[in-house]
Amino acid sequence: MATIALSAAGMALGGSIGGSVLGLSMATIGRAAGAVIGQRIDQQILGAGSGSVETGRIDRFRVTGAAEGADIQQIYGRMRVAGQVIWASQFLESSSTSGGGKGAPPTPKTTTFSYTVSLAVALCEGQISRLGRIWADGEEISPDTLNMRVYVGTDDQLPDPKISAIEGVDNTPAYRGTAYVVLEDLALGQFGNRIPQLTFEVMRAGQGAMDDALQFAQAVTLMPGAGEYALATTQLYASSAYGAQQAVNTNSPMGGSDFTVSMNAMEAALPQCGAVSLPVAWFGDDLRCGSCHISPKVVAGQTDAGTMPWVVSGQSRSDVATVAQVDGTPVAGGTPADAAVVEAIVDLKARGLDVMISPVVIMGQIAGNGLPDPYGTTEQAALPWVGRTTLSLAPGFDGSPDGTAGADAQVAAFMGQAGRSDFDIAGTTVAYTGAAENSYRRFVLHYAHLCAAAGGVSAFCIGTDLAGLTPIRGASGFPMVAALRALAADVRQILGGDARSAMQRTGPNITGCSPWGQMTRSFILIRFGPPPRLIL
Repeated sequence: MATIALSAAGMALGGSIGGSVLGLSMATIGRAAGAVIGQRIDQQILGAGSGSVETGRIDRFRVTGAAEGADIQQIYGRMRVAGQVIWASQFLESSSTSGGGKGAPPTPKTTTFSYTVSLAVALCEGQISRLGRIWADGEEISPDTLNMRVYVGTDDQLPDPKISAIEGVDNTPAYRGTAYVVLEDLALGQFGNRIPQLTFEVMRAGQGAMDDALQFAQAVTLMPGAGEYALATTQLYASSAYGAQQAVNTNSPMGGSDFTVSMNAMEAALPQCGAVSLPVAWFGDDLRCGSCHISPKVVAGQTDAGTMPWVVSGQSRSDVATVAQVDGTPVAGGTPADAAVVEAIVDLKARGLDVMISPVVIMGQIAGNGLPDPYGTTEQAALPWVGRTTLSLAPGFDGSPDGTAGADAQVAAFMGQAGRSDFDIAGTTVAYTGAAENSYRRFVLHYAHLCAAAGGVSAFCIGTDLAGLTPIRGASGFPMVAALRALAADVRQILGGDARSAMQRTGPNITGCSPWGQMTRSFILIRFGPPPRLIL
């Protein structure tokens, strides 16, 4: 403002004097002189070139949840707790300065302050199993962003080294019997230069004379076997309709893909677990085994992850059908991508776990399918159990081909003709090159080859949930049992002698079966092979 006023006054004064200097009128010279003087006045008034500016500095710290004499919580199961601050270091102040250099126009010197603090937070009394998710001011944060140590509350835990370094070894308690965490050098800038409201997801098993059953679990099954990228250990992203990147297998900030986070949690919760059964699903479309097609499927509307295109047995997303929907919602996830299955096998083996692959069939019929029902109703049930798969008419119904050559033919159609040599293996990819068929043999042999390409597995299970097929009688004997024996031999040839092949123990496979109207009883597992070949 002074620049404008004094330049006008200088021009008026110069004009009243008149004359010129070096060709410049006195009015012009007066205007320039007034503008220079006014600019200096403006700089002093408006602050350009003024004293240094400080930002981010605080004069008081507030620590929440640090009440002396507060109760120590007792928890059981899984709970979200806030805890109590039981120790805190002095706040460490850091500063950085910018501006203030020479030049035109001059800029003020700005000093920005930031703070870190180390603190210990007591969670509960007793020994916990593990720590889950963490929230700061109600927002979930990744443990990987924190320099955090967890003390689970054992009776022999040692003092924390950070506390010992500050307080001295003789002045540092170990807080034995109390579960607590130590957050070292927690940066406060992202929380507005204050300690945030921290809450923790704590898991604690029952304490007492009776041991927790989880401490004895030695194996788990990772159901349900569906989800296109559910088994991938790589964090994958796909492009949305508007070009944005969307995570396809990362749904928490815990660090890593959903599979990785789940396996980390499993190892913490089940310390004795040494084996994992990994089902992998294809989809069936008919309870009549002679008309049933088994094939991989995808979820409609989903797109491939950029670094892991969906490929199963050499088929891409555009080559396969989509999973049925009810009210716009898929009835199941899609078949896991082959690359994701390989990653899961490699990861589980790296954890020291024995891996058993179990190819499973999910039936995809929905209401209104109009398919003839082998059990005599108007149509096949919606989303039936694959164990209901049987002949064109189930044994015991009038006209059933059970006990005839027709049963042999229908079982043969279900199994198919795919052989061990009908697959092309390149690295960890497996593509089917045989005759066009969507059969059970193609399904199982594909995963046998995929397991071999992934470096092998400890066991391979066939016949999962096929409780309605193994009791079927042909013209002589049990055709499904004979077909499974031949398939098991092929699997052993592919995987080698170190891997065990197995037939799932389900229903009549255990109790045996009796032909309708007869008193005889046959025990199917005996026909499958000697006990060393079975995992029961």
